[in-house]
Amino acid sequence: MARGVFITIEGGEGAGKSTQLARLAEALRQSGREVVATREPGGTEDAEAIRALLVGGAPGRWDPIAETLLHYAARAQHVARLIRPALERGTAVLSDRFADSTMTYQGFGQGVARETIRAIHAASLGRFAPDLTLILDLPVEVGLARAAGRQSTNRYERFNHDFHARVREGFLTIAREEPGRCVVIDASRPPDVVWRAIVGAVSGRLRLDLEDAA
Repeated sequence: MARGVFITIEGGEGAGKSTQLARLAEALRQSGREVVATREPGGTEDAEAIRALLVGGAPGRWDPIAETLLHYAARAQHVARLIRPALERGTAVLSDRFADSTMTYQGFGQGVARETIRAIHAASLGRFAPDLTLILDLPVEVGLARAAGRQSTNRYERFNHDFHARVREGFLTIAREEPGRCVVIDASRPPDVVWRAIVGAVSGRLRLDLEDAA
């Protein structure tokens, strides 16, 4: 059986990741593929318990390196218990955030050395990485305004503007460094326009037939 495909959707607060991931999952199911849609931190019962620790409380609750380790504890469990087994079954796995979020939020945003995060990744996951990463990019002000309109907010949304500006630059830096894996999509546009860009990226990069979904 052929290995499945692993697609991650990344971006700052208010970028619309969850909405677009749900739409992509449905389009892939309509094309006849088995799909697992998941999120980080979380995705499994144990990882969701760690998520509760990470998204609640004050912005400065965690020391940055402790926070990084918590994210990787959840991620290692997520990969071992959900993502890797699904890929081995030939399933398409879609994740709302993955390792790039740790590099941007804890690395660029909170100052943990990138070399340290790479070492933690290598120790816990080896070279495991997504096949395709869609980075939904938009100005910080727009994203935070969208996030503020939601009923519930998480701890990361309460970090200051400069933090989120560093996170945005982090995602764009990763995209420049890894153009074979990452596609940057302008998420400040209407959702249907963003969706058509996602269809084009997924169809073009992974040769999945989604053109009818556009």
